[in-house]
Amino acid sequence: MGKLKLLSTHHALPEDDEIKRIAETDPAQAIDLVVRRYRDRIYNHAAYILKDHAEAVDVTQEVFIKAMRERRFFDPGFKMKAWLFRVTSNMCFNMVRDRKRRRGLLEKHPPPRSIAANQVEVVYADERQQQIGEAIQTLTENHREILELRYYGDLSYAEIADALGIKLGTVMSRLSRARNKLTEALEGSGVVPE
Repeated sequence: MGKLKLLSTHHALPEDDEIKRIAETDPAQAIDLVVRRYRDRIYNHAAYILKDHAEAVDVTQEVFIKAMRERRFFDPGFKMKAWLFRVTSNMCFNMVRDRKRRRGLLEKHPPPRSIAANQVEVVYADERQQQIGEAIQTLTENHREILELRYYGDLSYAEIADALGIKLGTVMSRLSRARNKLTEALEGSGVVPE
């Protein structure tokens, strides 16, 4: 019973600290456990930002490749979960920014006028998501980070406090200020917050 038995459900997978202990003797198994523990959450996080399945799959794969190359990843004090979500967010926001640049080229050659109603809704949702992403980029780094961890990373307040090394009360007040600043930024750009 010395070797950890691989289990099939997310909830049965070992916690990060246990995975780090496994990495000391079996790095390949540790990487497998990290991927199994976080792949769905990282994919969902990327898909939420990008609104594109194929891009979200690509980002998810790239995040785990970066994790395998990160020398500190299994260090005792390293915050694996926060790092994975931060890298995912950064990659996704870079892709959204690149889309905006490409959009300028597409405006020179517009698509045919026959766009179905559901396509219009998809375009509207993409534009709104882009506007929110742009508004988030106007916030301070602390506000961006806490919003990304809470809403894109789906981390609890306690997990955010742990990931950022701050008190729970600080998480709540910083998150409240970040939401207010985001609302102001959206209203300032003419976007009505939902």
